[in-house]
Amino acid sequence: MASPASEPTMVLEMFDLEKHGSTERVQWVLNTPKPPGLGRELIETAFPRGNNIPPLSKQSARKRIVSVLQATFPILSWGRKYKAVKFKNDLMAGLTLASLCIPQSIGYATLAKLDPQYGLYTSVIPPLIYAVMGTSREIAIGPVAVISLLLSSMVQKIEDPVANPVGYQKLVITTTFFAGAFQAVFGIFRSGFLVDFLSHAAIVGFMGGAAVVIGLQQLKGLLGINHFTNKTDVISVIKAVWRSFEHPWNPYNFILGCSFLCFILITRFMGRRNRKLFWLPAIAPLISVILATLIVFLTRADEHGVKIVKHIKGGLNPSSVHQLQFKGPHVGEVAKTGLIVAMVALTEAIAVGRSFASVNGYHLDGNKEMVAMGVMNIIGSFTSCYVATGSFSRTAVNYTAGCETAVSNIVMAVTVLISLELLTRLLYYTPVAILASIILSALPGLIDVNEAYNIWKVDKLDFLACVGAFFGVLFASVEIGLLIAVTISFAKIILISIRPGTEFLGKLPGTDIYSDVDQYPMAVKTPGVLILRLKSALLCFANANFVRERIMKWVEQGDTKTNSEKAIQLVILDLSSLMDIDTSGIASLVELY
Repeated sequence: MASPASEPTMVLEMFDLEKHGSTERVQWVLNTPKPPGLGRELIETAFPRGNNIPPLSKQSARKRIVSVLQATFPILSWGRKYKAVKFKNDLMAGLTLASLCIPQSIGYATLAKLDPQYGLYTSVIPPLIYAVMGTSREIAIGPVAVISLLLSSMVQKIEDPVANPVGYQKLVITTTFFAGAFQAVFGIFRSGFLVDFLSHAAIVGFMGGAAVVIGLQQLKGLLGINHFTNKTDVISVIKAVWRSFEHPWNPYNFILGCSFLCFILITRFMGRRNRKLFWLPAIAPLISVILATLIVFLTRADEHGVKIVKHIKGGLNPSSVHQLQFKGPHVGEVAKTGLIVAMVALTEAIAVGRSFASVNGYHLDGNKEMVAMGVMNIIGSFTSCYVATGSFSRTAVNYTAGCETAVSNIVMAVTVLISLELLTRLLYYTPVAILASIILSALPGLIDVNEAYNIWKVDKLDFLACVGAFFGVLFASVEIGLLIAVTISFAKIILISIRPGTEFLGKLPGTDIYSDVDQYPMAVKTPGVLILRLKSALLCFANANFVRERIMKWVEQGDTKTNSEKAIQLVILDLSSLMDIDTSGIASLVELY
């Protein structure tokens, strides 16, 4: 404890410290330090690093190698804490997942206009790679409906899948390689912001439109139509269905498909009503395939017009390296298709992964996800797979079944591999109508009317992007729908950037808070004082003149909204939200002053 004699000395020292400190702070303001150089800013933007993470140069060689390996293969981190109890849960989840994955994979392969075994191939290698490199515990990897439709709608414009199925398969596998390469590059260079160009509203509209188009496409299998259009727009599909009724068609396909579609939907309803019956809707597609195959086999319904899958090639994934085509006139088109597919697949997978990660309270590394997705699709293109990504429906099943880690993906992949080895011959008599009903049963989850309504309530421009994507997919094509959504989203960004809003502020009674008088009519305006808030984080060449002219109009017109006779004597600008300003912005403020 300080003595009374030393107290005056301490007070003087504190006064001197405060005096020198204030002088030093003034110098900081008057003589600001130079900002980081261009190279430093580019490096920090591309490769941000947390403050608590030491640079690799300060780590030992052993720790450096371990850090790199754990960052590349997250299984090395969580695998050390893996226990038998977790494996029991992952085993049950993986088996449940496989029972849903097998029939869906066959159906999605036909949607992509590939042979059924390609869907099963895609459910083997990519999940194994993701389990080693991915960061999500719940996400289920494999073929999905939207990517299958996107591939078939874009690649068939380059090569006809009916006239030249081998050439079409080669282009699909090459597209898969390009998609994986783009995904890996996005992750390595931390370019995840590119995926954000597909906004949430655009994805909601795109998914809804794609679900309607996929559902219409399944009418071919459900009705047993022989001749069907390759176009994906709703008008062409309806015309093809209408023309099919002019020819004799077999109703047995429709009866069989609709019966099991009702069965699948009823089991889903029961699973939602009773959480303990979560396994029932998961195995319902597999039960439907088994029962329908038995019915066709025992009744010889294939001889009476019921269309069947016929031969499904079994065995391990064959090598497809020789099928990759990097030369020829179509390489540019295939690369463009790969880029579009890569972005849509990443958007869907990261959205699914983040939603379940937030529920379970852990962080999902977007850049690592991109690298994992890229590597699994690159290796998948070498092993007869087409583009795989995270499936929302199967991820929900995986989560509900109690998965603990990505080991459930390994269990699923091994189960599918065993099925390829032993069970493909039993699927010879599987009716095509059952595959159509399985795909149709998965579509309601892609149409989110409530979310579209929420987007309408929150942001009308976002809703315009949502509607543009929906109708673009529905009446034009999948890529046109995406293009419309991205264009509207860009237009919204540009509009907000060049025409930022300004708020006229008033003081809330009994507080020191100033708020927008249009939103808070009770706010008191100060006579003769114009207080404006700029609703923009950026004041630059694109919007500086607009902001200056907007403020000048307020000053010239006076406070017309308050009917006050006193002219404006003082203008106060609230720039608390302004984060960046360039020379044009500074010049506009100087001119305004």
